[in-house]
Amino acid sequence: MSVKVNVRGQAAAPGSLAHALKDVKLKLVTISGKGGVGKSLVTASIAVGFAMRGYKVGILDGDVYGPTIPKMLGVSDSTLYVDQKTGKIIPVVGPLGIKVVSIEFALPSDDTAVIWRAPLVNQALRDFIAQVEWGPLDVLVVDLPPGTGDAPLTIAQSLQGGLDGSIIVTIPTEISRRIVLKSIDFSRKLNIRVAGVVENMCCFKCPDNGKIYYIFGRDAGKKIAEAAGVPFLGGIPIDPEFSQHLDRGRLHEFLAKDNETAKAVLSIVNALEEMYKDKLSQQAQPKEEKPKRISLLKLPGEEEEGES
Repeated sequence: MSVKVNVRGQAAAPGSLAHALKDVKLKLVTISGKGGVGKSLVTASIAVGFAMRGYKVGILDGDVYGPTIPKMLGVSDSTLYVDQKTGKIIPVVGPLGIKVVSIEFALPSDDTAVIWRAPLVNQALRDFIAQVEWGPLDVLVVDLPPGTGDAPLTIAQSLQGGLDGSIIVTIPTEISRRIVLKSIDFSRKLNIRVAGVVENMCCFKCPDNGKIYYIFGRDAGKKIAEAAGVPFLGGIPIDPEFSQHLDRGRLHEFLAKDNETAKAVLSIVNALEEMYKDKLSQQAQPKEEKPKRISLLKLPGEEEEGES
């Protein structure tokens, strides 16, 4: 018997949800004006990079129509639970203690399409903020849906005044350049500080001869950032080994390697850590209690108790 999962409750008004994340020191969103540029890869990589430095990290996978964060972190088969006391959703805990919430955890299979109109998507995104027991975190990275329409606007407006920065993800093509400028404009109109631009697929280093090829163009991300007056955080090369680790859900293992691609990714984290060092050095929050839990995928009477 299939169970229809409903994680929606009383609607929260835009602008009121920032309070739900009051115990999160640094709140970042990743934005791309179009899909397929590696926004989720950048989100997961930044989260893992911070976690490798000992920070408490969470990821809100807001890409409702194409959730990929659980796959990259190797937690696709996990289940969301509800705290019996508070009624709030308990995030899945992935590698390095990273807390993850994604619509994928509530879908019956990997092939299930999320066919929702904008109002339903908007409410689900608000609920993933207001009804999740994130607990004290150093960093929360929100992976916004691509574009500048309803879904990213919902999160940005709901957390208005609570977001610390946006990370704009692009690839080095002329088409992406135009769309990146729209993402920067989106951030500025919503009074979100642009933390910087990340250029994915910046180049390809041939594993046979070590020669570097700029397949889509060279230094496009850096030029875009300079023209817009925002920081350039760095570029991520095309690397077959990187892709293989992502497909196996072993991103954290790849970033622990001593190679140029891993160093390029972690240099982006270094830049963000330095940029927000004051926020990250704030006084630590009290230790959170481990709640009793019930599965969102269980029928009443089939509750599971235990510690997360």
